[in-house]
Amino acid sequence: MTEPCCGHGLRLEGSVREDARRRLLSVKGHVEGILRMLEDETVYCVDILKQVKAVDGALSKVGTLILQSHLKHHVVTAHERGDEDRIVEELMEILKYR
Repeated sequence: MTEPCCGHGLRLEGSVREDARRRLLSVKGHVEGILRMLEDETVYCVDILKQVKAVDGALSKVGTLILQSHLKHHVVTAHERGDEDRIVEELMEILKYR
C-alpha cells in the first residue's frame, strides 16, 4: 500500500474504495465504447456526446463519493488530530478542480 501524501494514516473506507473501483471499471468500459464509436464513421456525433456526458456524470459521482467519505471521516476529526490547517489547505486544493 502506498504511503499517504502528508504522512498521516487516514485512508479511504473499504466500502467506498470498492464502490469507486466498480464505478471506474464501468467508466473504463464506457470510454472503450466511445473509442469504438469514434472509429465508426457512421456513428452520429450526438450519440458520442451522450456517451461522453454519461462518463462525465459517472466520474463526478466517484468524486462525490470520495469527497463525502473524506469529509465524514477526516475533515470532521481534524480538530481532534490538530491538523485543521492542513485539512483546509487540502480542501482548497481539491475545490480548485471541482
